[in-house]
Amino acid sequence: MNENLLKLLQRVDTPTACNAIEVAQGKRGFNAFTRGTMLASHTDVPAMVGYARTARIAAVAPPTEAPEVIKARRMAYYRHMSEGPRPAVVVIEDMDFPHCIGAYWGEINTNVHKGFGMSGALTNGVMRDLGDLPDGFPVVAGSIGPSHGFVHVKEVGTTVTVFGMQVADGDLIHADRHGGVVIPSEVLDTLEVAILKLLDTEKLVLDPARKDGFDFDAFETAWTAFENART
Repeated sequence: MNENLLKLLQRVDTPTACNAIEVAQGKRGFNAFTRGTMLASHTDVPAMVGYARTARIAAVAPPTEAPEVIKARRMAYYRHMSEGPRPAVVVIEDMDFPHCIGAYWGEINTNVHKGFGMSGALTNGVMRDLGDLPDGFPVVAGSIGPSHGFVHVKEVGTTVTVFGMQVADGDLIHADRHGGVVIPSEVLDTLEVAILKLLDTEKLVLDPARKDGFDFDAFETAWTAFENART
């Protein structure tokens, strides 16, 4: 991913990225996106864009493995998050979903991962400390709650599922308050052009619609131009 594409992806929202992927693919049917309503720690911020660093956690029940095993895996988790290509997005599957209680994403973990140079976190799990989360590290989560429960890391670097979206470690992620998408590697060379084309095409309807005197005739003219531009 080149710098121009990165900056453009950070500037557009996830629905735009989702639509632009279909433009780049030349067809509808792209489905590597989250399903359902997610919650965002920060709503008026750029999208988080980066390569996934994945893990799975659980918190409802205490761990059954030996404490030294849990501690070693926890340290392996933080080492994994501190390494790898940048930009990077943390993608965590809470295995207790939909009954998650462990607020993994609070003041401490967000600051730690931001310090590692990561761009944000995407999870089906829980966040908390909303007034104390750092700027520049948005969290998109499944719920908000007060407790960390028995939260512990179960797996590091494995394929995870967040709100129906499967993510492998290293996948390119685009996420914001709308949810997230996995950007297919095969569209990277044409995605910048596809986004710009999409934005220009949408203006064919949006510009007339925002002018005084917009009526059905104006709509019909604009929509015809819009459809012609999409084919």
